[in-house]
Amino acid sequence: MTSQLKKEKSVSKVIVITSGKGGVGKTTSSAAIGAGLAKRGHKTVVIDFDVGLRNLDMIMGCERRVVYDFINVIQGEAKLKQALIRDKRVDTLYVLPTSQTRDKDALTQEGVEAVLNELREEFDYIICDSPAGIERGAQLAMYFADEAVVVTNPEVSSVRDSDRVLGLLNSKTKRAAEEGAEPIKAQVLLTRYDRARIEKGEMMTVDDVLEILAVPLLGIVPESPAVLKASNVGVPVVLDEPSAASQAYEDAVARLIGEEVEMRVDGERKPGLLRRLFGRSA
Repeated sequence: MTSQLKKEKSVSKVIVITSGKGGVGKTTSSAAIGAGLAKRGHKTVVIDFDVGLRNLDMIMGCERRVVYDFINVIQGEAKLKQALIRDKRVDTLYVLPTSQTRDKDALTQEGVEAVLNELREEFDYIICDSPAGIERGAQLAMYFADEAVVVTNPEVSSVRDSDRVLGLLNSKTKRAAEEGAEPIKAQVLLTRYDRARIEKGEMMTVDDVLEILAVPLLGIVPESPAVLKASNVGVPVVLDEPSAASQAYEDAVARLIGEEVEMRVDGERKPGLLRRLFGRSA
């Protein structure tokens, strides 16, 4: 039994949800992906790395239950179990909130590593909700990652900033520094997709985005009032009423764990979409 448990623990994955630009739906995506994994029975924790802002607990609907946070644990002011908040809707889903009052310098590489190592002992998936950009909090969120989901909108500035983040994943992480280590597996999640604006030339096409970023496509999340509604009431969109956006996140989660799922655009399956680029059943 002991050897079996060790085997299960060894497959724990740290996945960073990151972006170069703010406002692309990164925290919403962290909550949706975390909840989607937990719905499938995987014990999952979502960590807020955005010290000073702390939006994850609001989107997850647990802001009133925060007593201790990520920084308290790093600084030895609380045990990890005291800071973890168990979701009331999905019992395999947990949140580790961060501080609104501390400085980003309160995050240390040694402290983050210690917390992640402890979480690896218990959780199947550890989702790191990174701050936007390339500053300290964002770099620490990605440093120990096994995989990365780069969230971007189909806009030039967002895609350009995401390309810079991909450069950091390939150069400023633990896996990049270790000789012979497998590189971080990165995929792009395209959010706020609006077919009408793309047809008018106001947004980039999916092909154009992927040509620049040159990483596999995890999913296409359409612009949808369901996303804003879910965030406002503190429910991850995959746990709210069915919508094209919630289905897009469900499909993205399935692909994240290795399932073959046809790509949808605006809720409709598009057989053959992007197959020529990445050889995946889309």
